[in-house]
Amino acid sequence: MDPLLLITNTDAGGAQHDALEVALGVLREDADVEVATTSNPGELDGVLHRAGCRSIVVAGGDGSLHAVVSALHRRHELAERTLGLIPLGTGNDFARALGLPLDPAEAAAALLAGTPRRMDLIVDELGGVVVNSVHAGASAQASRRGARWKERLGPYGFGILGYPIGAALSSIKPPFVRLRIEADGEVVSDMDKHILMVAIGNGTSVGGGTELTPDADPSDGRLDVMVSMATGPLERFGYAWHLREGDHTERDDVIALRAKQVTISGEDFFLAADGEISGPERRRSWHLEPGAYALLVP
Repeated sequence: MDPLLLITNTDAGGAQHDALEVALGVLREDADVEVATTSNPGELDGVLHRAGCRSIVVAGGDGSLHAVVSALHRRHELAERTLGLIPLGTGNDFARALGLPLDPAEAAAALLAGTPRRMDLIVDELGGVVVNSVHAGASAQASRRGARWKERLGPYGFGILGYPIGAALSSIKPPFVRLRIEADGEVVSDMDKHILMVAIGNGTSVGGGTELTPDADPSDGRLDVMVSMATGPLERFGYAWHLREGDHTERDDVIALRAKQVTISGEDFFLAADGEISGPERRRSWHLEPGAYALLVP
């Protein structure tokens, strides 16, 4: 196999470091691998500058992949690159969407045997990118609250419980916001209705397996949009139950559709994009760039 440049996060804990060593043992049986550790965008730019023609392997979760894809997109180098992913993060939602093994040795073997597949990319009006999913409302609040628990429990290997804990806390008093949601220029929901949450998915899940957009395919040339208007107590309970079962998009108070461009505007709302929280916002817009980069998949 051609030489690889593997990028990992300097802040990786002991368990993640051990998993990385397992993956490297498999990769180095068939490829020359240079490992680069980074802790900030400046270091990442320096590593990418000397990548040459090597395939770039990201060892980490959605946030790590987001950082590399964002940097390459900003450098106008993304389209010409082939990337690989060893899922060593907490949730690994994009890896789940692609069917990548979560075991480090199996993931490394799958990468070595993988073939390049063009991946779509979500891009906002400011040039920021979203690899997996961006969502607002109750799900973003769950991410906000869960981030603290993820940080607390991460050193003990239970970081993945952060999102469920955040979701449980958010369910007590979820944020209801009046939003105008437009998809490909058509109004999906206007300001006359409260929204529980809205998700724009390139991948299927967030928070380590919660499938907000269960039918999303990151290479189909479409964004999957899910809007929940389950704001009453019983409706929220029913929505949460169906969300767990994966059939929430069949509910009458849920809108599910596909589009190439989505705009959200209205009352103040927070966003969670690939695990990163931002806001409050009043208006944001996203469009899809089909086949923006190549990723090695089984």
